Amino acid sequence: MSRKHRHEEHEEHVDESWLIPYADLLTLLLALFIVLYSMNSVDVKKFEEMSKAFSVALSTGSGVLTESSIVKSGEDDGKKQDEAGGIIDSKDDSKEQTQDQTAEEKARKAIMEQEQKDLEDLKKKVDAYIKKNGLTTDLETKLNLSQLMITISDNALFAPAQASVKPESKALAVAIGKMLQQYPDYQVIVSGHTDTTPISNVFFKSNWDLSSMRAIRFMDILLENKQLKPERFSAIGYGEYRPVADNKTAAGKSKNRRVEVSIMHSYSDETNPQSLAVTK
Repeated sequence: MSRKHRHEEHEEHVDESWLIPYADLLTLLLALFIVLYSMNSVDVKKFEEMSKAFSVALSTGSGVLTESSIVKSGEDDGKKQDEAGGIIDSKDDSKEQTQDQTAEEKARKAIMEQEQKDLEDLKKKVDAYIKKNGLTTDLETKLNLSQLMITISDNALFAPAQASVKPESKALAVAIGKMLQQYPDYQVIVSGHTDTTPISNVFFKSNWDLSSMRAIRFMDILLENKQLKPERFSAIGYGEYRPVADNKTAAGKSKNRRVEVSIMHSYSDETNPQSLAVTK
């Protein structure tokens, strides 16, 4: 019986040498995309060196990235693209912003001038009322570019240690309300002040209470005028902590006991310290 010889099949080896240049090509493409991604702002010297490296690698004799595609750091032709891809001149945009700011400043200045004129007119009316009614010792007005302040002594409004406006003094609050009626768009702050003499009774725990209640009671009479806007009014009490004179003398204490009606500017010239100078 003949012996059969079994021949093992030889496995063929596939030629995979093509994978090496293919992998190199993919690596170069990846590097190219990275460069394109970062080319919005590049270092020119490094860009040129990279271009030469690509030229050598691909053996083409010329760079894969041309100088025309270089965007140099710090250089700007004054143009940019909008969302639709159109070209916007940033210089024109800056010019428009400057013009807008200039127009806004002009409008703000015009408002300040008009407000100052309004408050000057109001001051004249209050001063005329004071002179006509012989109240020069009880009322005074002060005007600056921040506010018009009408100061009323406590004797003209209240009995000692009381917060209810005296019946004969109600006409004063009504008259001021009528004058304010002609200027309805200003913020008005009514503030109460006392001297350092302490108070503690069943009605008022301290000078804080007394000064606050006096401010509120006076504001109540102002707002009886339905032409005024309550949302533009506020009342506050300062107690003895905003004195305008020395509390060591009777005259000083008398000056410190007061109610102030402040008609506020919407704008004030904060850059000019002299704008806050008081004009009596």
